[in-house]
Amino acid sequence: MKFGLLGEKLGHSLSPQIHNLIFRKIGIEGEYDLLEVEKQNLEDMLEHLPEKYGGVNVTIPYKIAVMKNLAFISPEAKAIGAVNTIYFVNGEKRGYNTDYFGFGQLLEHNAIAVENKDVVILGSGGAARAVVQYFVDNCVNSITIASRNPQEACNKFSDFKALPKLNFLNYERLFERGDGDLLVNTTPIGMYPNMEVSPVPKEIVAGYRAVVDLIYNPSETLFMRYAREAGRKNCNGFYMLIAQALAAEEIWLGCKINREIIADIAQKMQEE
Repeated sequence: MKFGLLGEKLGHSLSPQIHNLIFRKIGIEGEYDLLEVEKQNLEDMLEHLPEKYGGVNVTIPYKIAVMKNLAFISPEAKAIGAVNTIYFVNGEKRGYNTDYFGFGQLLEHNAIAVENKDVVILGSGGAARAVVQYFVDNCVNSITIASRNPQEACNKFSDFKALPKLNFLNYERLFERGDGDLLVNTTPIGMYPNMEVSPVPKEIVAGYRAVVDLIYNPSETLFMRYAREAGRKNCNGFYMLIAQALAAEEIWLGCKINREIIADIAQKMQEE
């Protein structure tokens, strides 16, 4: 069985190692490839992938773009407005979103509570939509999305059922507003190889009680280092990556997988 990751630039990805470990854990023969594609070739590649693959994950910047090419989109992916997992079955391309599950597992694993909290999200791409939907479903007090272009960010969420609960502002206004409960980075700023940058200055990071960076390479971004130096709880997106990969495998294989595998794989890969 062959699966893969569809994206624009994938040199940093740990997904093949994670999926190969899942294959070994559950005792199946499988392969997982990195499938880099430029935007103008995306539709053509999607058309031919079912000839060799049983399914693919989708990452930056195609989580929204692939949706128009799918015959079926699951309810959670429709609500979020982004797809990160595609299953090829019976001649159909079916879209799902496992980022939602992965993000919830990440917060639970790191004991970060969100109910009645004031949260700020940096960025407005596909990953941000899954994060927003999770926050809405888990009763946060307020959700603010910070973007370089707030109106553009608002337009991206125009089809989002939770839109009335969202606030949009630019980074300058974010710098003026002070502190909050949870700050989540969904942008690629700080990702390998451009590791010496942070989406916001250390003074802003220090104003939040907990900080989550969805980046996992490097394991500690500059954004996270600012949080650690300020004594704030912080974590990267590594556990989320493994959890969403497990959920994707469940879709492709049509079976439930023991959740304990997530922690086992995280520990093994951190040791390596």
